[in-house]
Amino acid sequence: MARYIGPKSRIARKFKEPIFGYDKTLEKKNYPPGMHGLSKKRAKQSEYSVQLQEKQKAKYTYGILERQFEKIYHMAQRAHGVTGEVLLQLIESRIDNVVYRMGIAPTRSGARQLVSHRHITVNDKVVNIPSYILKAGDVVAVRERSKTMEVITVSVAKAANVYPWIDFDKTSMTGKFIAIPERAQIPENIKEQLIVELYSK
Repeated sequence: MARYIGPKSRIARKFKEPIFGYDKTLEKKNYPPGMHGLSKKRAKQSEYSVQLQEKQKAKYTYGILERQFEKIYHMAQRAHGVTGEVLLQLIESRIDNVVYRMGIAPTRSGARQLVSHRHITVNDKVVNIPSYILKAGDVVAVRERSKTMEVITVSVAKAANVYPWIDFDKTSMTGKFIAIPERAQIPENIKEQLIVELYSK
């Protein structure tokens, strides 16, 4: 499975946001990476550059590569509703993202690994495809034999985030994807309209 395995702090500094989660490097170095990051005066960005950067930020945030991201965009384009909002809603409905939101894994990459290694079920059936898109009402759970895994128990114990479109019971390690989230409920700082404008060219 293709995935980004490069330096995460460098990417976070590039976008000046903790897109992979809390990063203490950003507190010490809140300027772009590279030997000229602190002193170099950045030229004014073109419209295309701003749009491209927003798409790259969304891809890194959710851990999706170009081909798959474009596929999701075309799905959003064909669906009813505002394309940019539907794009984020489809990404938020992916099983790897929901497993992360539930707190079963501490990161999205960790959630993808749990799904790929067959530790997660949807409606009592094992799903090992991270890009699987959930429907409202689907029940997501940790497989019985996987509930004692340290990486899962530690993550579940620490999880504190509560999202209105997800219901999760820490004791049974079972959750429900209640509904597709509204745009206002999605906490990621992504300007989805810029992505739509980029693909529309």
